[in-house]
Amino acid sequence: MDKLQTIQEYQRRIKRVVITEEEIKEAIAKAGKTISESYDGRPILLVSILKGAFVFLADLCRAITVPCEVGFMCAQSYYSGTVSTGVVKITMDLDRDISGYHVIIVEDIIDTGRTLNDVVKMLKARNPLSLRVVTLLDKPERRLVDFKADLSLFTIPDYFVIGYGLDCGEIYRNLPYIAEYGE
Repeated sequence: MDKLQTIQEYQRRIKRVVITEEEIKEAIAKAGKTISESYDGRPILLVSILKGAFVFLADLCRAITVPCEVGFMCAQSYYSGTVSTGVVKITMDLDRDISGYHVIIVEDIIDTGRTLNDVVKMLKARNPLSLRVVTLLDKPERRLVDFKADLSLFTIPDYFVIGYGLDCGEIYRNLPYIAEYGE
């Protein structure tokens, strides 16, 4: 009985689907084609910011038809309530020199932009051949720093979303679509 209540609670919090599985697949196919055409014959390193972007990275990587490598970073921001201190700590860094690569940061969602802005500055200081940011979701209404992705697959209003790698309390990442989370 407890498990059934847990499943019911899990499902109840999925308020509504905002981006379907099919819409995500179509957008990723288009992004993969764009990246493939832009970087054909050049060394690409896709860098995923864990944990949320791993699902997007996996599908985007498969949509890219030219050789590419994959790397992972984990960046953590420290918050006091709802206000960021602006301090970003890298809890897992790349394991290679990026100076011989065209680096593409693959992000799940950009809202305030603070963490990604700091990660971009850090990686630029490592002298990649070029550096771009591709994000699945963009919430420009929440931006607190002047930051814009080079490629945003979807722009969404300011509501809390889950699914396709995005979580709430470490769950909902496995949903194949993006949904609005409801209390």
